[in-house]
This record gives sequence, structure tokens and C-alpha cells, in this order.
Amino acid sequence: MFFFLGHLSFSDMLVTSTVVPVMVNVTLADGGSLFLTGCITQFFFFGSLAITQCLLLTAMSYDRYLAICNPLYYSVIMDYKLCIYLVVGCWSLGFVLTLIPIFLIKTLWFCGPNVIDHFFCDLGPLLELSCSDVSIVKYEVLSLSGLLTIIPFLFIVVTYVYIFVTIMKITCITGRQKTFSTCSSHLTVVCAYYGTLFAIYVVPRRGYSTTVNKVLSLMYTVITPLFNPIIYGLRNQEIKMAMQNYLCAQNMWWK
Repeated sequence: MFFFLGHLSFSDMLVTSTVVPVMVNVTLADGGSLFLTGCITQFFFFGSLAITQCLLLTAMSYDRYLAICNPLYYSVIMDYKLCIYLVVGCWSLGFVLTLIPIFLIKTLWFCGPNVIDHFFCDLGPLLELSCSDVSIVKYEVLSLSGLLTIIPFLFIVVTYVYIFVTIMKITCITGRQKTFSTCSSHLTVVCAYYGTLFAIYVVPRRGYSTTVNKVLSLMYTVITPLFNPIIYGLRNQEIKMAMQNYLCAQNMWWK
């Protein structure tokens, strides 16, 4: 679990590093300028990391499923080699699949307005600036984002159904609580992350205002990476003990 959590934290850092510097510059300067190539590059890294995080959360749900539903075979199935394969697959698919909309965007003609009403180069505001027909790009992105969110989300739902069934079979209430606490943090992050992705990229945008899109984008680019360490840290006994030892050492040092 910590192996996958480390990669999820690293991807959170990359998402924040990709979006936040431009967002701060735009906010402080009340606007900013960026080359079209730079804007497309920002969307490429952001899109790649978003896909990678979806797949990493799916791999983490499979890890929790094996740990709770098949504990005797966990160390045999989820060995270091499988962990490496899953992580490499998540990162590789994230960056390779994002190249498809990037190639389509590069074929568009940008000749008219050049102002994006957003704090980073997201797909929707970028396509609004194109003078070409963007229907193919929209259909491709809708299909791709639908597959990359719905299928992993359904897989996560199925794994958690098996997990909940297994937990309910535990007769001891303390055992149930302890077992559920090992996956409650992951479930919280999945609900928050996939909820915003569905709202922005899968559900049609006709009823959404620009302000709502900005708020939803802020949720999974800044808020979710900010709260991920807090969510996982507060539910982890090892991290709690490490923080307590650190605070005790600080108190002794001040005394």
C-alpha cells in the first residue's frame, strides 16, 4: 500500500507543480501570457498525470482487495514484481494515451481570440479558442475520458463490494472497524477525485458556468493533492506515532 501511495503522492506533487505556478502568476498579475505550445504542453502533463492517478487509485483498490479478501495469498500475488508492473503500466498508459488528443489539438487552427478564461490550460477553454471544427476532438476526449474513468471506477466499485462482504463476515466488531480503517482513506480519495472528474469530463457541460468549472478544476488540481497526505496520514497509526514522537522530541528540545 505504501508503495502505491508513494507514487500517488509523487503524481500529486507533479500535478500541483504543473498547475499552481501558472495559477499564482495569473492571480497575482491579474492575467498572464503563454505561448500556444506551452499551453498545449501544460495540458499534456496535466492530462497524463490525471490518467495516471486514476489508474493508480485502481491499482490501490486491487491491493486492498487482495489484502482483505485473500490475505493468505497476498504476499504471493502482490509481490514486488507485480507492483512494478502495475506502476509502470499506470505511468506509461497515462502519458501514451494523452498523446492522442494532443495530436488532434495540434491539427486545429487557432486564429481568433487568444484569452483563456481559466487559471490553467484545460481542454475546454483551449478548444473554445480554435477556429476549426473541434467536434472530433471533443468526441475523442469524451470517449477516452469515459473509458478511463468509468471502467476503473466500476472496477473499484466491484472490489469494494467484495471487501464490504468480507468485512461483514467478520464476527468481531473491533475486527470490522480495524479492517475497514485500512481502506477508508482510499475510498474517501476515490470519491472526491472521481466525483470531480465525472463532473468535468464525462457529464455534458451545457449547464455548467465558467465559475463552476473553475471550482471543480480547483478541487482535483489543488484541494485533493493538499488533503491526500492529511487523509492518509490521520488514518495511519505509523504516521501518527511518528508525528507524536516528533512533537515530543520538539517539546523536550525547547525545554
